Amino acid sequence: MVTPALSDRTRRILATLVRSYIETGEPVASAALAHKAGLNVSSATVRNVMAQLEEMGYVWQPHTSAGRVPTDTGYRCYVDMLIESRRPTKDVSAVELRLRQEAGDTPLIDDLLSSTSHVLSETSKSVGFAIGPPNARALFQRIEFVPLSGNRILVVVVASGNQVSQKTVDIGESVTASELVQAANFLNSEFAGRTLEEVRDGVVDRLKRERSLYDQLLGLALRLASSSFANLDRPTAVYIDGTSSLLEEVVQATGISAATLRGLLRMVEEKQRLVGILTEYIDGPGLTVVIGAEHSDPELRPFSLIAATYFDGRNTGTVGVIGPTRMRYSKAISAVDIAALAVARVLRDVN
Repeated sequence: MVTPALSDRTRRILATLVRSYIETGEPVASAALAHKAGLNVSSATVRNVMAQLEEMGYVWQPHTSAGRVPTDTGYRCYVDMLIESRRPTKDVSAVELRLRQEAGDTPLIDDLLSSTSHVLSETSKSVGFAIGPPNARALFQRIEFVPLSGNRILVVVVASGNQVSQKTVDIGESVTASELVQAANFLNSEFAGRTLEEVRDGVVDRLKRERSLYDQLLGLALRLASSSFANLDRPTAVYIDGTSSLLEEVVQATGISAATLRGLLRMVEEKQRLVGILTEYIDGPGLTVVIGAEHSDPELRPFSLIAATYFDGRNTGTVGVIGPTRMRYSKAISAVDIAALAVARVLRDVN
């Protein structure tokens, strides 16, 4: 459904409501809005506007006598207003200096990205993450096979430095979960510590040599590996910062249940899921904001994600935050914007 364009007055009232709700966590009454919006309009006028916003799906009323709270659509409209009015970032130097101090004057990218995720988490009071450019020199650590529907298998390759690649393959035969575990265990013990290119070449070589000597399980492992490493994207380093105390603070401040928050924590700890989600969302440079129900992953729908790409002169990576839909969007967007620019500056100097 296409909603009609909102007038400037209506947009201002909605923005004031969203900011008030983010600040207090309480439904916002019309009388309070009439005072806060600074529009010199009566409570009755604001009530009429609020009724229209509710009918269009921007706000909802928890119960008859309560004020209104924003829906995900209301948050989206508010965030779009923030992005429209965004001004060029001026505070990059301070963050750049802090990253250099934490990671060193000539930082390794691992140290820089680790520091960046920490700075974002601290600034936004949410979970901060930083993802590096693809790395062709990473060493293979382990492979995991996750059964999907039919003969499809999700392949997750973890390389040195928290770097993750994933792809889906169809090997054209039915394989049990137990066989997948055994195949992964063989490949992990056989190839760990080699570059991904060496693993790929080693698998191809083994498939060519004395194929008849391999038992059924070993043959399955090699066929899986061959399909997995063919055209596999180069791995990316993933750094995430979000301490238990921070998560407890989020629970207390937003009313999100501990069980829901554990779902988020599971997702960010399974770094390949975060990489997959970002790959789905980000199709070019700039800022990406995904709010609540806009997520394809049900576990993420109580949360919002803000991410920005950075370019180091040769490759791109991503930084961002994940937090409750009732987050301070203005502060979080600014923090992510600044971090992306600061990381790019530091990496350009290193390169």
